[in-house]
Amino acid sequence: MRYAVLFPGQGSQVVGMAEDVLISRPDLLGDAANQALGWDLADTIRNGPEELLTQTDRAQPSLYATSYAVWEAFRAAVAVAPSAAAGHSLGEYTALAAAGVLDYWDGLRLVAARGRAMANAAGSHPSSMAALLGADPATAESVAADRREAGGALWVANLNSPGQIVLSGGAEDIEWLVANARDLGIRRAVQLNVAGGFHSPLMASAAESLQEALAGVEYGEPAFPVYTNVAAAPADNVADSLAAQLTSPVRFEETVNNMVESGVDTFVHIGPGDVTAGLVKRTAKSATTHVVSSLGEASLVAHELSVQ
Repeated sequence: MRYAVLFPGQGSQVVGMAEDVLISRPDLLGDAANQALGWDLADTIRNGPEELLTQTDRAQPSLYATSYAVWEAFRAAVAVAPSAAAGHSLGEYTALAAAGVLDYWDGLRLVAARGRAMANAAGSHPSSMAALLGADPATAESVAADRREAGGALWVANLNSPGQIVLSGGAEDIEWLVANARDLGIRRAVQLNVAGGFHSPLMASAAESLQEALAGVEYGEPAFPVYTNVAAAPADNVADSLAAQLTSPVRFEETVNNMVESGVDTFVHIGPGDVTAGLVKRTAKSATTHVVSSLGEASLVAHELSVQ
């Protein structure tokens, strides 16, 4: 048995998530975190309200911190180290922290800077995202390229799993896509409730803003390989890869397939929700999946993996 750990991205946050972690790990989510962020992390996670927690600059540190705390509980309980790690978008930072590439506190400050930069970029140009139903990657790329040739702004943003592709673009371009999906050979396009056109060139200013913060961090050697969203493989230069991530597609389906090819047969989602486990089930049907979103689940899954 060889397993990989996967960490969720923005959208998995819910008010009241990981309450057991909030109680047990004030060292990670308490006063020191509040001082680093300039706002009350635990209170935002515990009480919201939802409108506050879903803001990009609040959601990202909240998910990073809770996912990392759950990871620490799992790591302490499991007897066998992971063979690989990855994260979906924001989750890549948690994966890097789990592997020891990022110090937890450096990662917290980076995701806070990332969230602010993305929110600012989204505010400067009306944009959005849409999920495509009944489309393959070639169709999605062709539709986006044709729209750009016509003067629009539309790009493939997420290649999540078979049948789950997301496009980013200007607000008018996403509206056009949703209205004309069937004529474009797509069964349906559904606009997502997001703040902007993430993982596209519309985030160029965010990437530029984040580069300075990334350059000021010391990166360690990974305890296990961390597959990046940009390359679907481990990166030679972590800072460059994280900056490029903001304007590049998330190649999650390819990441899972590459992990399977390397010998991984089991995937453990660590953190709120279960999104990455669902993506694995659609991508690698023969793989085993587990979800660890609480301290109790950390102990149970760790025990199961340890006796295999």
